[in-house]
Amino acid sequence: MKALMKTKRGYGNMELLHVPEPECQSDQIKVKVVYAGICGTDLHINHDTFTSSPPVIVGHEFSGIVSEVGENITKVKPGDRVSVLPSNAGTCRKCEYCKIGHYWVCEHRKGLGIGMNGCFTEFVVVQEDMVFKIPDHLSFEFAALAEPIAVVTQAVEELADISLGDTVLVSGPGPIGLLCLLLLKKKGCKVIVTGTETDDFRLALAKKLGADIVVDVNNGNLTEVIQRETQGKGVDAALECAGAQASVNACFEALKKMGKYVQVGIIGKSIELNFDTILYKHLQVYGSGGHSMKTWERVMKILNQNSLELSELITHKYSLNDWEEAFELCENKSCGKVLLFYDE
Repeated sequence: MKALMKTKRGYGNMELLHVPEPECQSDQIKVKVVYAGICGTDLHINHDTFTSSPPVIVGHEFSGIVSEVGENITKVKPGDRVSVLPSNAGTCRKCEYCKIGHYWVCEHRKGLGIGMNGCFTEFVVVQEDMVFKIPDHLSFEFAALAEPIAVVTQAVEELADISLGDTVLVSGPGPIGLLCLLLLKKKGCKVIVTGTETDDFRLALAKKLGADIVVDVNNGNLTEVIQRETQGKGVDAALECAGAQASVNACFEALKKMGKYVQVGIIGKSIELNFDTILYKHLQVYGSGGHSMKTWERVMKILNQNSLELSELITHKYSLNDWEEAFELCENKSCGKVLLFYDE
């Protein structure tokens, strides 16, 4: 089978190679990938600004069909339609964090597509507690978004206290920022989405998805917009989704006193920050890496209930053979969510 692999550390070093089909052990499930989403983490792995363990098959957001189960598996059977939880792959399942469902911070965690083989291929072998059946009404495209939806659900629903009527700044209109927008609008928030002059496509998409205001920070005055829209107080909450120093600083400046800041984007390097801003503004600051089991279970309910309109968010689908074009599209920010599918 073909697989997109990070072959060694360093910038690039991504190749579509032929690899053996994985074997399914007695306590494992083999899933045939239907759709796999390109994540910002995959771009960071390509740039070598996110630590991976090559040689490794990249990719972690996916849906598929169970093709084979081990003799000890009782949860699913061949033919079942599934979404796969990638973040607890390679965890110890015994430490204090795993026991309470916060597998993301397990010190032994490897992560699918990062420390162990992922989903930019035809078949993936996973553990039973990583597989969740999906209803017939849920498309494979939407099911492939379960993991990024879990990321933003933790940020929007479970960390900071963000409520109906709040004004919220979402800095960075990539797929994660746009998903944050969808959840925030469901909560009844006023949402300001910001990007740069390279984000024209995504800012237009944000407006289409319900953003109250979009701001190109290179050609507009964000401070004036924040002052006008909040009567000079500042936003109630800011979600940093761009992973950039200028974006981080802008979020801290935009927040009102006692406001809430959530770091969602991966920066991938050290930045400078006036840390006293947290002190003088009495800010509540949260790091939102990944999600927990509680979050994942909530996302399964969200998807089962068709709670989010996701069709506009998915803008492109590419064959795995055309991964370079798909990655370039993401790098150029000329897309919403991009999905890959395996083409024989």
